[in-house]
Amino acid sequence: MVENNANPLMAVDLPSGWDLIPLGSCVTEKLSYGVNAPAIPYSGNHPSYIRITDITEDGQYCDTDRKSVITQDREKYSLRFGDIVLARTGASTGKSYLYDENDGELIYAGFLIKASVDTKNFNPRFIFEQLRTQRYWTWVSATSMRSGQPGINGKEYSSFLLPIAPIEEQDAIAETLLIFNTHINSLAELIEKKKSIRDGALEDLISGRTRLDEFEGERKEYTIDDITLSIITGGTPSTVHPEYWGGNIPWLSSTEIHQKRITRPTTYITDIGLQNSSAKMAPSRSVLIALAGQGKTRGTAAYLTSPMALNQSLAALVTNEKCNPEFLFFIIESMYLSLRELSSGDGGRGGLNKKLIEGVMVTIPVDVTEQEAIAAALTAMDEEIKALETERDKMIQIREGAMDDLLTGRVRLIV
Repeated sequence: MVENNANPLMAVDLPSGWDLIPLGSCVTEKLSYGVNAPAIPYSGNHPSYIRITDITEDGQYCDTDRKSVITQDREKYSLRFGDIVLARTGASTGKSYLYDENDGELIYAGFLIKASVDTKNFNPRFIFEQLRTQRYWTWVSATSMRSGQPGINGKEYSSFLLPIAPIEEQDAIAETLLIFNTHINSLAELIEKKKSIRDGALEDLISGRTRLDEFEGERKEYTIDDITLSIITGGTPSTVHPEYWGGNIPWLSSTEIHQKRITRPTTYITDIGLQNSSAKMAPSRSVLIALAGQGKTRGTAAYLTSPMALNQSLAALVTNEKCNPEFLFFIIESMYLSLRELSSGDGGRGGLNKKLIEGVMVTIPVDVTEQEAIAAALTAMDEEIKALETERDKMIQIREGAMDDLLTGRVRLIV
């Protein structure tokens, strides 16, 4: 038998034995606000402070910027088993964290609201997972903007209706989702470890501090101009002419440079658009540099896997016989910060240009075979990381589907 919830926003079909219960009926005490006290540098003499900014998007406590807090009500504001804190204001409204004793003692801050789950009748992780569903976020979006400013108070959080299974089924669902989360978190940790190793290898191999076993040859200093046949810059066809757009020529802007290995263009232009603009074709195996762009884009390197036309925010370096193009890509990637500092304009806020790039000095192995070996080693590391990221993303998709099915009772576990 299926029960229907009449509220369209909260609509969910429930199987027999499940109930819709407000969060306020799943806790041992009224939802409460955290301590209003400033953070201080972390000290072992004082408890750690958990603020909105210390909660990751996937509901973990992030201790990379661990702070402490001094309060006379330490007992009142310390989190315990079964406690969930929810962000009550700002862009992070709705974000939640389930207390984990492995995180140590945590005092929750004033912009968080604590819900102490009744652990005799409800599984805290089951409740926590209900606060991460798309249904929950739809409710957060609708509820938080009623006053014109993002925010949800304790009374509103208490009213959120949760699909609740019998306790044995709650336990089974929570355990299943924990297995997913543990695997995903392990993959994320492994990816970060591999990235750290890769970044260290990039610095060591490009600088020559570490040499691959079979190579001992000379390293020589060149300008970028010395090791390139050409540096190509581009342009944008006029948008006033629709006939310039929608053709079969791939056209690239700096928005795509974060692909690293460029396989897809920003859009396509026509032959007439290419001929009547400053856009220029860059050949396959060009090394791209973002000359300008928002945020962290300027100075970013990429490797072009097929010929594409460029806009004015990109430069393509076409190497000569002295330099392997994939090796040059890794050199440019390793020079990201120095390239940003080199940018023309007041305070480094301007852009790079062809003349500046031509004069950049690099030291490389004279033996191109060594360059190729270094590029191959770093590429293998990148491919391993990409494979792990693909596995992580696939597991996240599977988990999201499982959450949607299990937390609504659409799929039942045998208990």
